[in-house]
Amino acid sequence: MPDGLPGGHPAVKEKTPVSAGREHLFLREEELRAAQDLLFFGYRDFTAGADAMLAEIGLGRAHHRVLHFVGRRPGLTVGELLAILDITKQSLGRVLTPLVEGGYVEQATGRADRRQRLLSLTEAGRALERRLFERQRETVIRAYREAGPAAVDGFRRVMQGLMAPATRGLVERVATGMAEPPGAGGMRGGGPGLPGGAARPPVGAAGRAPGATAAPAGALPGEHPGTRR
Repeated sequence: MPDGLPGGHPAVKEKTPVSAGREHLFLREEELRAAQDLLFFGYRDFTAGADAMLAEIGLGRAHHRVLHFVGRRPGLTVGELLAILDITKQSLGRVLTPLVEGGYVEQATGRADRRQRLLSLTEAGRALERRLFERQRETVIRAYREAGPAAVDGFRRVMQGLMAPATRGLVERVATGMAEPPGAGGMRGGGPGLPGGAARPPVGAAGRAPGATAAPAGALPGEHPGTRR
């Protein structure tokens, strides 16, 4: 006679304590430390190729982050970039200045708010960012193919789980370019749109916000022309 529960319902054996224990083996300390190892070594090798390319021209990983996000959203404001990178204005200045002086990033003054600095990649910047992307693209494609669709979906879920709720929303806004709902507040700087300022203005075909004027040569990131000393 088949096993059953009172009332004639079949027993649900997968809900026994033994099965539940097996389901949570990955929460043991050693498994969690192994996960830390995987994150470290995976990120190290993922960035290695791009790091080597950048080192050849005197740049590094921090510069790559700026190239990536400005390339993703031409016309990004300095305030928005500060919120994405979660660094101080001084730290961003040290990273952004060599990119501007090297001809990879250009700044423009906002049309609606002349205090804003709108960032976009130059032709040289777009070419460099593309080369870096292609190098890392090969690594991601290889990993995705080896792991399979189910693992890729699981990877995305785990990465989202590692993020704070506010960061998940920021990732979504970076990917889609959608403004933050009015009244939702922000991270660094707050206000409608991406944290740090108003919603990003539309971008023209050349990758620069229409109507924006070029920033003065040598202007510091986020600096209003009238405040230079």
